[in-house]
Amino acid sequence: MSHFTTSLMELLYQGESIDELILLEIEKAVNELLQQELTALLEYDKYEFAGYGSGNSRNVPYEGQVQTRFGSITVVMPRDRNGLFSPVTIAPYQRSTDELEQMVIKFYQQGMTTREIGELIERMYGAHNSPQTISNMSQAMEEQVRAFHERPVEAHYKVIFLNATWLNVRRDSVSKEAVHFIVGITPEGHKEVLDYAIFPSESSNNYQEMLLDLKQRGLAQVELFVSDGLTGIRDACLSVFPQALHQSCWVHVSRSIARLVRVKDRKEIMGALKQVYQAKDMSEAKQELVAFLKGFGKKYPKLLDKLSEDDPSLFSFYVMDEAIRRSVYTTNLLEGFHKQLKRLTKRKEQFPNKASLDRFVCTICLEYNCKYSQRVHKGFGQLINE
Repeated sequence: MSHFTTSLMELLYQGESIDELILLEIEKAVNELLQQELTALLEYDKYEFAGYGSGNSRNVPYEGQVQTRFGSITVVMPRDRNGLFSPVTIAPYQRSTDELEQMVIKFYQQGMTTREIGELIERMYGAHNSPQTISNMSQAMEEQVRAFHERPVEAHYKVIFLNATWLNVRRDSVSKEAVHFIVGITPEGHKEVLDYAIFPSESSNNYQEMLLDLKQRGLAQVELFVSDGLTGIRDACLSVFPQALHQSCWVHVSRSIARLVRVKDRKEIMGALKQVYQAKDMSEAKQELVAFLKGFGKKYPKLLDKLSEDDPSLFSFYVMDEAIRRSVYTTNLLEGFHKQLKRLTKRKEQFPNKASLDRFVCTICLEYNCKYSQRVHKGFGQLINE
C-alpha cells in the first residue's frame, strides 16, 4: 500500500479533511509532470552525459503560486536556455487552474450576467469575485463570438436557408427581437450555421447586409436560396448573388392560403394545394396550380393574388436533383433549429442585454456546427452516390 493511500485512509478514519493531503499530491504531480515535459523536449535526463554539446540545456527555474479548487500550490516552472519550453500541464505565468474559468464561461454562454455569476460562485465556493473579475474571465467567450462572426466560410453552397426567430432581450425595456439565421448546405451535404445577427425587427435589408458580409468571408456561389415570404427577401438575395435561384417556403405559402379560406373548406383546399408542390416535375406542378386556381379561385378570389404560375419563387426547387427536393422546398431545417433554440431559452425569461443573447446563440451555433459538420443531410447522400 502506498504512503498516499495509507495517509488517505487514516484521515478518512479520523473524520478529518483530506483537502490538504490532496493539495500536496497535486503539487507533487504537477511539478513532476513539468520536469518530464522538459525532459521530453531536451531528449535527455537531468545530469545525463548526452546533454553535453546538445545545443540546449536546462536553465534556472522560477517558482510561482497556482490556485486550484483545493488551495494554492507552489509550482517550480522549468526553463531551457533556448526558450523553447512551452508546457501543457501548466501554462507559463498561469495563476490558477482553468476549472473556475471554464465554469464562468459556461454560465456566461447561458446568458447570465456577471453579477449573477459572481453571486453563484460565492455560494458554491465561499469566495467572492467582483463583477469585473468575472467579466475578465469571460473575455474568452467574447473572443469566441467575434471569431465565429469573422471566420472564413466555404466558397460554394448548394442551398442556403434564411429565417428569423424572436427572443426576449432587454434594451431599457424588455421586447422580442429578431435573431436572423443563415444556414447553408454544401454540395457534399454538410450543413452549418454560416452566421446570425440580432436586430430589433426582421427585414430583408438585414439579410442583404449579412450576405454581403459572407461574400467578404469567402462565399462565392449559391445555387438556391430558401426563405419565407418576407417582403423583398428574393431581391435582397439575388442582388448579392444574381446567378442564384430563390424558393419560397411552401409551408409558409400553405399557412397564408389557409388563412384565406373558411375552416369547413380548409381540408379540401389544403389537400389540393399539396398536389401542386408534390408534383413530379415543374411542368406538372404548374398544371396542378392552374387546376387549383380554376377550382377555388372563383370562391376565394384572393387566392389568385397569392398564387401564380409565373411566380419565379414557387417552383425553383424543381431545378434541384429529385433526391434533395423534399429537403429544399421548405425552411423546415431552420424551423427545427429554432425549436431547439427556444427550448433551451425557456429556463431564461429574458436576456439582460444584446451581448448576453449573442453569447448564448453563438454557443448553440457552435454546438450545432460541430454536430453536423460531418453528417450528410437527407437526400444528399443519394445525390453524391449517383
